Amino acid sequence: MWRLLGLVSLQTIFLSGGQVMLKLALKQLEPFEWSWNCFKLALGDFWLWACGLSFGAATLLWMYILKEYEFSQAYPLTSLGFVFGMIAALIVFGESIPFSRWIGLVLVVLGCFLIGSK
Repeated sequence: MWRLLGLVSLQTIFLSGGQVMLKLALKQLEPFEWSWNCFKLALGDFWLWACGLSFGAATLLWMYILKEYEFSQAYPLTSLGFVFGMIAALIVFGESIPFSRWIGLVLVVLGCFLIGSK
C-alpha cells in the first residue's frame, strides 16, 4: 500500500507541477493568434517545455502504475493531485484559500487512505 501511495504521489506531483508550469507559461505568453510568430514564441517558452516534460514523466509513471496495480485502487488515489494543486495555488500563485476548501482537502486525503488500505 505504501509503495503504491508513494508512486501515485510522485505521479500526481509531476501532473500538478505540469499544470502549474502550464499556467505560468500561459500568463506570460502573448494573446493567441493564428500566426507563425505566436507559435514560435510558444514553442520557445521554457515553462511550456517544462510542462510537457512534467506531463511526459507523469504519463510514463502512470503507465507503470496501471500495469502493476489494481485500477480500482490506483485511480482514486490520483485525487491527491488536489492536495498538490491547492498547495501550489497558495505558494506559487499566492491565492487565498477559504477554510471550507481546506476541510474538503482533508476529506480527500482521508478518502485516499481508506482506498489505499484495501
